[in-house]
Amino acid sequence: MDNRPKVIVVGGGLAGLSAAHTVLERGASVIVLEKNAFLGGNSTKATSGINGALTKTQIKLGIPDSADAFYEDSAASAKHLLIPELTKVLTWQSASAVEWLSEKFKIDLSLVSRLGGHTYPRTHRGTERFPGMTITYTLLEALENIAKTQPNRAKILKKANVTRLLKNEETGAVIGVEYNTNGEVFQEFGPVIIATGGFAADFTETSLIKTYRPDIYHLPSTNAQTTTGDGIKMARNIGAELIHMDMVQVHPTGLVDPRDPDAKWKFLAAEALRGVGGILIDRHGKRFCNELGYRDYVTDRMWNSKGPFRLVLNSKAAKELEWHVKHYMGRGLMKKFNNGTELASEMHIEPEKLEKQFNKYNKNIESKTDKFGKKFFPNGPFIMNDEYYVAIVCPVLHFTMGGVKISPDAEVLNKEGPIPGLFAAGELCGGVHGANRLGGSSLLACVVFGRVSGASASSYLLNDLSNILSNLPTKSELEEKEREEKEKEEKEIQPSMKITLELFGTGEPTTTEVKIPLNGTSSGIETTTTKTKTETKTENSSSSSSPVNKKIGHPGNIPKTITKPTNNENKDNDEKKESTTTNPSPNRERLISMEEVSKHNTENDCWVVINGYVLNMTNFLNDHPGGKNAILLYAGKNASDEFNMLHQFDVIEKYAPDTIIGKLADATSKL
Repeated sequence: MDNRPKVIVVGGGLAGLSAAHTVLERGASVIVLEKNAFLGGNSTKATSGINGALTKTQIKLGIPDSADAFYEDSAASAKHLLIPELTKVLTWQSASAVEWLSEKFKIDLSLVSRLGGHTYPRTHRGTERFPGMTITYTLLEALENIAKTQPNRAKILKKANVTRLLKNEETGAVIGVEYNTNGEVFQEFGPVIIATGGFAADFTETSLIKTYRPDIYHLPSTNAQTTTGDGIKMARNIGAELIHMDMVQVHPTGLVDPRDPDAKWKFLAAEALRGVGGILIDRHGKRFCNELGYRDYVTDRMWNSKGPFRLVLNSKAAKELEWHVKHYMGRGLMKKFNNGTELASEMHIEPEKLEKQFNKYNKNIESKTDKFGKKFFPNGPFIMNDEYYVAIVCPVLHFTMGGVKISPDAEVLNKEGPIPGLFAAGELCGGVHGANRLGGSSLLACVVFGRVSGASASSYLLNDLSNILSNLPTKSELEEKEREEKEKEEKEIQPSMKITLELFGTGEPTTTEVKIPLNGTSSGIETTTTKTKTETKTENSSSSSSPVNKKIGHPGNIPKTITKPTNNENKDNDEKKESTTTNPSPNRERLISMEEVSKHNTENDCWVVINGYVLNMTNFLNDHPGGKNAILLYAGKNASDEFNMLHQFDVIEKYAPDTIIGKLADATSKL
């Protein structure tokens, strides 16, 4: 595939995967470069769902939504920084994005809820697992299958850290990327889609948070630690315009782990928890905001109130999001209380005070009025003898609205206009959400602009190839040129013919070239005799054990040099997975007691049990796409329930088979 025209996608989250699938749909080839050991990115962390207006699901449920209503809600959230043409793309293409996922990839998006700032319920999710994880992994597995069965069409490179965009200095067009892998530098050529995410975890020396929002640099983040604005910085380095960079969204409900309340990295409490009726209370048990307000509004109310703040769900609300609640409780981030009295005791307040606040809220439910402006009150009332599921929450860095400036066709812009050959998708696209993003529009932006960028990049590639073909000489032009060159040669060179004789005897072969003039004279005969050495040729005469530099015709007829890895280094990731899976470690049959597992419970020595197998996760911690803390919570423990909530059985065999070191004694093992 290396010499085939292709689109390069930088980043393997939902935006990059959506772009890659769209490129393939348009008939082009694609290569995805991901700097991490796994694809998925922050997209797998999304917990509430994906927005869509006027979808089949909404119509079936009788929800009278429309693209115009969704646009108006998004415009109100974007405030003074609204860019209408970008928000229209996001909202007007939302239904087709949801249908693309459900129809092509058979993803369950049958449930719909209302999040903060939405006039109608339009945030879609399935009945199990986090929607971000379900959607992203489905697209990932589909792309992996194509890369395996049709390697000439799709290729995935992991741990390929793209460091710069390559430009044609004459035209200003982006013509490829340079990336590092295994300590070596390589290049790929073609139009580029950057889908590397935002910068809400950029605590590096070149931190974009510190540059544009030093006032919130101290806050914890819900993002993967590798979300450091790489694509934004690379685009800026070649002249791309940045927009709305100070618009960093602080989410109001990051989950506080009681065991490590000051942790820099936190899990997110899905906004859907408030969408189904969860309420927020301060240290005195009082509500202080409209729980369904915009995220920036809720965060601002928290900063002007007294914590610790608690997110409280009654039994009805918890039942509606049963899977989420079970997940948070499994992580130790949410706690169940058998009644309101137990909750009041935990908060160190009198039960009567909490009951008074509950009764105030119940009156709001009856009258459909609220001093904070709340209009929707699902799953009430709140009574003291009900069960409650409660989490302590705090504001966290979550999303960056700013990024590279783009056109409605997902072209990256500089001051003069589109940068030829460069497109963008996902969170690094600035201006799509204005001053504030609505919940449920993150996954949507990934899919919508992933599809738009994939289509635009494919069209650009096709147009580029068409221009090259149209500039090729016609048959008559070639014949005319050949005739002119022949006439010129006849004038400059005396007509003659050459006869080459190769003589083989007992010594070295001798070649004699005889040049005979065709003018009838013999005085001009010339002979040249040379001896040649016989070379023994094999199929491997051109060494493949060292890097090969090839000059290829690049779109635009600009010769460029590609450095290819050696054959041993250029194994496809799927082949690696197959070889490790079909040759399992001989230690897999070793029986290990739970008592022994419990001794390995630190970051430097971390064992966990999953479905009867014992895994040594020590060297895998930093590669885990969910962050190492997600594993360390279960160091020395049985993590089967939590694992099965999030993953398919074959995930370990596909991505980390070498971690299996044995079986749990007296357990039935199944992966």
